[in-house]
Amino acid sequence: MTPLLSRGECLTLMAAHGMLPHIRQHSFLVMEVACFLGTVLREAGFELNLPLIEAGALLHDLGKTPCLGNSGNHARWGAAVLSGLGYHQVAQIVKEHVRLEPAPADARPLREAEVVNYADKRVLHTRVVTLKERFLDLKERYGRTPEALQRLSAMEINTQALEEKIFAPLSLTPHDLLDAE
Repeated sequence: MTPLLSRGECLTLMAAHGMLPHIRQHSFLVMEVACFLGTVLREAGFELNLPLIEAGALLHDLGKTPCLGNSGNHARWGAAVLSGLGYHQVAQIVKEHVRLEPAPADARPLREAEVVNYADKRVLHTRVVTLKERFLDLKERYGRTPEALQRLSAMEINTQALEEKIFAPLSLTPHDLLDAE
């Protein structure tokens, strides 16, 4: 079994890679949303590893600060660092936090990477928002070309489908995450 990182080890890695305070705040809120969803999904019968969700959510933007101002892919950068340290499961979550793999090797109905990916799409900076608000912001900040806008629109559609998948077995609604702030 691949080793997992404790919260303290995650904090050490965040500091070692110069994670800016606002990115750290975002990561903690993503972790709160992801762990909340992971807990209610486990209660609904899904096989999810909550410590893996916590570590993946805390470290999903590990590469954000080092990649600021250059054309580096922060998800791949962070995944490479974690893989190099032997944390392959956490690295996979970090790698998929922006865009989920189309045909993952893990055939479970719901994976930790999906929970973290969705939680990240619900947190705009340090606020839990709707998918609509989050994608309006993403398109404004990153949709500088028609191709980029098209990728973001496709991602929005995929994330809406993921939201339906996550909430279908739950008595909660996506709106309930706003109330849990």
